[in-house]
Amino acid sequence: MASANKLVNYISKISRKTYKKNTELKSFQNIGSFGSIFDPAKLKMKNPLIVSSTDGVGTKVEIANKFKMYNTIGIDLVAMCVNDLLVQGAKPVFFLDYIAVNKINTNKLKKILKGIVDGCKLADCALVGGETAEMPGTYGKNKFDLAGFAVGLVEKNKLLIKSKIKLNNVILAVPSSGLHSNGFSLVRNVIKRKKNLRINKFLKSELIKPTKIYVKELNKINSKKLINGCSHITGGGLLDNLKRIVPNNLCLNINLSKIKIKSIFKWIKKNNIKDLEMLKTFNCGVGFCLVADKKNVNKIKKVFSKEYQPYEIGYISGGKSKIKISGNLQW
Repeated sequence: MASANKLVNYISKISRKTYKKNTELKSFQNIGSFGSIFDPAKLKMKNPLIVSSTDGVGTKVEIANKFKMYNTIGIDLVAMCVNDLLVQGAKPVFFLDYIAVNKINTNKLKKILKGIVDGCKLADCALVGGETAEMPGTYGKNKFDLAGFAVGLVEKNKLLIKSKIKLNNVILAVPSSGLHSNGFSLVRNVIKRKKNLRINKFLKSELIKPTKIYVKELNKINSKKLINGCSHITGGGLLDNLKRIVPNNLCLNINLSKIKIKSIFKWIKKNNIKDLEMLKTFNCGVGFCLVADKKNVNKIKKVFSKEYQPYEIGYISGGKSKIKISGNLQW
């Protein structure tokens, strides 16, 4: 109990670093309370809609355990939740976490929580609460799991819905930072199969690299109404996630040869993984997709840094099928 209380005090202290633009939260004792409070009136939105999302980081927690590196897994957790909010055009406003462990290890949990705070700062949202559950009968020694819950707001007239996507819109790919937080069961299986594999600096860096948070760029783009739709490329890969945003009477035309594949995916592919499995399991270098009018493409590109410059991979046509594929991935 003593260690749990110390942890709550630590969370209460570091969570306030996420209140930069939400100073009204400082008047509420959210951490340690039974419920968390947020006053949406302070945002001065005319007709706000609430958008919510929950997610985890899957078996990437096993990579963090393997390398004993816990500072960035919290960023992954925030990213997986807040990036989903962006698909509806929402601005993240607050975040809560759930951490389940075999036994409380204060130093380890502090590193995980610092990552969550860092993620919230990148997403410009407040960490307002959470839960740390000690479950020795459920989790093995040193094992843990993470889940997150994010809430965002969007003006009703800026909500991104399927009907806004139109004929001849272009599809832009926004680069990922790497693997993000999907496909790690397959990655771990590949590593297990490769006997005497040396985890070199490149591989270690790529495996633990945190998920890109696209909040800053997407909020700016949506505030200017530059896009008609977008998709967060997570589990299910590029094709399955894009299908979710296209209206029934329109078709996505994707040219796979235009995708700029990152090195880590080329490394995975060399281990007898078929193209279709790669596309369904990984983002293959595309972390987010934007659907926009051709006239807005240059304006959209100006919002992104050089590292994350969007590029065209397809367009919207008429048709009954949701998606049509051309070209091949360039390994």
